[in-house]
Amino acid sequence: MGQNTDLTAEMPIGVFDSGIGGLTVAREIMRQMPNERIVYFGDTARVPYGSKSSETVTRYSRQIVRFLLEQKVKAIAVACNTASAYALPEIERECPVPVIGVIRPGAKTAVSKTRNGRIGVIGTRATISSGSYKAYIRRIMPEAEVFGQACPLFVPLVEEGLWEDPVTDEIARRYLASLLDREIDTLIMGCTHYPLIRKTIGRAAGENIELINPAYETAMELRRMLGEMSLLAEERQPLGSGEPQYRFYVSDMAGQFRQFANSIIKYGILAAEKIDIYKYSAEPLRTPENH
Repeated sequence: MGQNTDLTAEMPIGVFDSGIGGLTVAREIMRQMPNERIVYFGDTARVPYGSKSSETVTRYSRQIVRFLLEQKVKAIAVACNTASAYALPEIERECPVPVIGVIRPGAKTAVSKTRNGRIGVIGTRATISSGSYKAYIRRIMPEAEVFGQACPLFVPLVEEGLWEDPVTDEIARRYLASLLDREIDTLIMGCTHYPLIRKTIGRAAGENIELINPAYETAMELRRMLGEMSLLAEERQPLGSGEPQYRFYVSDMAGQFRQFANSIIKYGILAAEKIDIYKYSAEPLRTPENH
C-alpha cells in the first residue's frame, strides 16, 4: 500500500509480538533510534504463536494492527518470526502504514555474511516448518543451502531466566549438532527470544560460525526505511505531562511482563497496561478508517 500522507516523524513506532520475545526488537530500536517513541504490544494471553495455524496467527495480527493504528503509529514492526512468516504478506497489503517483519532483514544479512553458502536457521517449529527463511534466502541467493532446526525448549528456558545455565548449554549443543554436521558457516537466530542466550548459542556453534541477530537487523532496516520516507525522528520529541517515551500493552499478565521487560530493557518500565484485544476486529484491514 502507498504511503499515508498523514504520517509524520513525530508519531510513534508500533511493535508487536506474541509475547515478550519482541522486546529484543524494541530494545534494538531504542538503541539505534533513541529519539523515537514506541508503542509495544505483547499478546501474552494467546502466546505461543508457534503452535497456531497460519489463519489464526493472521487473525490475531490483524486485531493487534488495528489496536496499534488506534495509537496513531507511523510504522509497524512485526517483532515475531511466526507472525512474520504467516501474516506479514496480508498485513503489508492491507495496512495504511509501512510494515516490516524480522525474517527478510535477517535473511539478507545472512546472505551477505556467508562464505560457503551453507546457512543454518534455528527457530520455533512454526517458523522452521513455514520455510520462510529458506524461501527468502533462495530468492536472493539461489545456490544457497539452508538447513533449519526447531529449538522448542529455548523459549521456556529464556522465560525461566536460565540464560547462563549448564542445562541451556547442553540443549544448545544437542540442537546445533546436526547443523554443524552440515558445515554451516552462518546461523540465523530465527526467534526473538534467542538473542538473550546469544552467548550460549555462540559457545555451542563455535567461533567460526557467524551469528545473525534479526532483531538488530530489523531495527537497522527500519531506520533506513523511515529515513527514506522522511519519517525518522531527528530529535527527541516533547512528551505530554506524564507521558512516557515507551508505552507497553499486553493482553494478559501485565505484572509478569513488566518484570521480564525490566530485566532486559534498562529504561525503567513503570507500567504495562492490559487491554482487551478481543474487541478489535480480526477481519481484513482495508483503510485506516476501519480499525
